Amino acid sequence: MAFRFEFDAEHKILMMRFEGRLTNESLAEVYWAIRKYANATNPSAGIWDFSSVTEFAVSSEFIRHIASLEPGTPEPTRRRFIVVRHSLAFGLARMFGIVRERRNPLLKVVYTLDEALKELGVPSPRFEPLGEPESLG
Repeated sequence: MAFRFEFDAEHKILMMRFEGRLTNESLAEVYWAIRKYANATNPSAGIWDFSSVTEFAVSSEFIRHIASLEPGTPEPTRRRFIVVRHSLAFGLARMFGIVRERRNPLLKVVYTLDEALKELGVPSPRFEPLGEPESLG
């Protein structure tokens, strides 16, 4: 299990990519890491890519808890996308979006990275790594 951050400086897009088993604990780590990298890069948009998750072991109660916290990228005018491929994960991500709607009205859940990039009008981003990938327990 690992996650990494990338940044497209031209379009100011922060991307987090998660691989492996997603748990309550790893989701909490990702949430705090998003805040750290968002503060460091001041992005105009964020993409949280969970399309490489192999297992979703996150409780709906924990999803509601994370959604009740301040957004990882606090500016409500910034567009954010959650990318998930599996139906169960899509439902959990939509639940997160519904709970978070007042704080983050520009959050959208999509099935592919291409969908998010199309919505942003960025056909060819140039993402560069930010730091080293972070491994989880």
